Amino acid sequence: MSSFRPVLPCLLLLAVLALGGNAVRAQGTQGAVPDRELVVATKEAPPFAMKQPDGSWGGISIELWRKIAAGAHLHFRLVESQNVQDLLDGVASGQLDAGVAAVTVTAGRARSVDFTQPFYNTGLGIAVPIHESAWVSIGRALLSFGFFQAVAILLSLAMAVGFLIWLLERRKTEHFSGGAKGLGSSFWWSTIAMTQAGAAQNAPATLPGRIVATAWMIASIIAIAVFTAGITSTLTRRGLEGAVHGFNDLRSVRVGAVANSATADYLARQQLSFRGFADPQDGLSALRHGAIDAFVHDKPLLTWTVRKDFSASVRVVDTSFSRESYAIVLPKGSSLRPMLDLAVLDQIESDWWRQTLFQTLGNARSP
Repeated sequence: MSSFRPVLPCLLLLAVLALGGNAVRAQGTQGAVPDRELVVATKEAPPFAMKQPDGSWGGISIELWRKIAAGAHLHFRLVESQNVQDLLDGVASGQLDAGVAAVTVTAGRARSVDFTQPFYNTGLGIAVPIHESAWVSIGRALLSFGFFQAVAILLSLAMAVGFLIWLLERRKTEHFSGGAKGLGSSFWWSTIAMTQAGAAQNAPATLPGRIVATAWMIASIIAIAVFTAGITSTLTRRGLEGAVHGFNDLRSVRVGAVANSATADYLARQQLSFRGFADPQDGLSALRHGAIDAFVHDKPLLTWTVRKDFSASVRVVDTSFSRESYAIVLPKGSSLRPMLDLAVLDQIESDWWRQTLFQTLGNARSP
C-alpha cells in the first residue's frame, strides 16, 4: 500500500491538468475573444446604419454593435461595403470578421455565412404615390379586369335575351324574321332596350315576346344601376386610397425593388415582375415621377426614407408581408458566435433597446 503513495501526487496533478484543459476547451466553445482588431463591415441602411458627414457611423445596428463590443472588450474598426452582396462575400471569404447593418436572414445566405440571433423582426412594405390624377384613376378602372368582366356579363345577358326574342318572334314579326339577319336584329334591339334608348322601335309584337321584353327592360335598369354604382365606388376608392392596398394588388401595377436584395428574391419567388433599382432613393424617385406604381422594400427602411425625403409625394401602405429578420453576419464557424448570440439577446431585452426603437422608429419593440 505504501508503494502507491509516491504515485498519488502525480495522479492528482494529471487530474487537475485534465480538468483545466477541459475548462479551456469549454471556454473556447463559448467563444474566445480575439486580442486583435476586428474588421467589421457595414453599409448605409438608414436608420440602422447611417454614415455621418464626418465619415463616422451611427444608427440602430451600429449602436447595438458598439454596446456589445464594449461589454465584450472587442477592438474593431468599421469598413464600408457598397452593397449587401459585397458585405456577405467579404464575410464568407474571411476577409471580414463580421457584418453589421440591416442584413436579412435568408436560407440562401445561411449556406455561406452564419447569423447571430436576430435583433429586429420586420416585413416588407409598399410605397405608393400620395396623389393620383382623376384621369389616371378612371383609366385604371376602365382597363381593369373587373370592368371587362362586368361588360361581358351585360353583353351576354343582352345576347341571351335577344336570342329568346328571335325564337319567339321570327315567324310572326317581319324585322325578326330570317336567319342571321333576324338574329342580328334581335341582338341589336336587346342591346338598345338595355340602355333604355329607343326600345319602342322595332319592338316585339307577340304577347310572349312583349312579356320577355318588359322583363328584360326592368332587369336591365337594375343591372345598369349596379354596374354604374360599382364603377363609381371603384373610382372613389382609388381616389381616396390609391390603386395598391396589399401584396395581391402588386400583380396589376408596375413594381420596383432594390436589385440583388432579399426583397427582389422574394418577388422573384412569387413570380411577380419588377424593375430593379440601385437603392431605395432611386426607386422612390422613380415612383414620385410616375415611372412605377409601387416600390417594395423592408418596411422600417422604407418608412424612414419616405419620412425623411419623400413625405410630400409618397406614402407607405399600412400593410406588411413576408416576415424577415435582421442579424449580425459572421463567417462560418466563427468563434465569436456563441458570445454574440447571448450578447444580442441581452441587449434587445434591455430598456435601452426599447427606448432606441421608440425614438427612432416610433415603436417600443420589434414588430
